[in-house]
Amino acid sequence: MDSQWKLLPSRSAILHMRFGFSFFLLPVFLFAMSQAPQVLFLNAFLTFVVWHLFVYPASNGYNSYFDKDEGSIALIEKPPKVDKSLYHFSLILDLAGLMLAAFVNWGLLIAVVIYGVFSKLYSHPSVRLKKFPVVSFLIVFIFQGACVYWSSYAAISGLELSSGWNLNFFVAGLICSFLIGATYPLTQVYQHEEDRKRGDNTLSILLGINGSFYFSAFLFLISIVLLWFYWYRLEQMNNFWLFLVFVIPVIVFFCNWLMKVHRDPDEANFRNMSRMTLFSGGMMAIYFGLLNFI
Repeated sequence: MDSQWKLLPSRSAILHMRFGFSFFLLPVFLFAMSQAPQVLFLNAFLTFVVWHLFVYPASNGYNSYFDKDEGSIALIEKPPKVDKSLYHFSLILDLAGLMLAAFVNWGLLIAVVIYGVFSKLYSHPSVRLKKFPVVSFLIVFIFQGACVYWSSYAAISGLELSSGWNLNFFVAGLICSFLIGATYPLTQVYQHEEDRKRGDNTLSILLGINGSFYFSAFLFLISIVLLWFYWYRLEQMNNFWLFLVFVIPVIVFFCNWLMKVHRDPDEANFRNMSRMTLFSGGMMAIYFGLLNFI
C-alpha cells in the first residue's frame, strides 16, 4: 500500500504542512497588495490562496518528508513521524497551486513553477541544497521575498510582470527579501545538532549561534534603511514613522533574547525562537496590513 497514491492526508501530514507558518510570510503579500496600482479583488484572493494555502504548505510538507525531523521544527515542538501521504499530498497541493496560478496570471504561474522547483531541490536527497549554507539562504532570500512580492504585485494588479519594473518596484522586492532573510537564520539557531546529524550545513551552523543573531540584526537594519528610502522617494514618510512604531518593540524583544543567549546559549531554543517569530511576524503583518487602509 505504501507505493500507492494516498490522496487523503493523514493527521501527521496535515501537521507537517504547517499551514499556520504561512502567516509569517503574509507581510510580503500584504505589502504587494498595498502597493498595487489597482487591486482586482478576485485576483488578490486567488493569489493569496495560491501562495498561502497551496504553495507554502506544499513546500513545508515536501521538506518535512525528506527531513524526517525527530526534534522540534517550526511550529511543531514534537513532530510526528512522516508517512507517504505527506509526500503525495504536497505534490497535489503543488499541482493545485500551479493550476490556479495559471488561471490568475502567467507571471504568477512562472513564479510558482520556479519556487516549486527550488523548494524541492532545497530538500530532495539527490541534490539537497540545504547542505550548502549560502546557496540555501539565497534561495529563501530571493524566492520567499522579492520573487513573491513582484509576482503577487503583478497578479493582484492584473499586469504583466514585465510592465511594472522601476526603482520603487525593485526596492520593494528587496525590502521583502531582507525581512525574510533576517528571520531565516533565527529559525535554524536551535537545530544545529539535528541538522549536523543529517549532514546539512545551514547558514546558522556556519555563522554560529551569536553570529546568527548579528547577521539577522544586520539584514534587519538594511531592511529599515531600504524602507526609509522607499517611503522617502514616494513622499510618504508617515508610513515609515508608522513602521518604527511597530518595529521598535520587535527590536527590544530581539535584544532581550540576544542578552539571554549571551548568558546561556541554551536560551537559543525552540520556545524562544517561536516567540520571536510569532511576535515579529505578527507586528509586520499588522503594519503591512494597515498600509492597505491608509
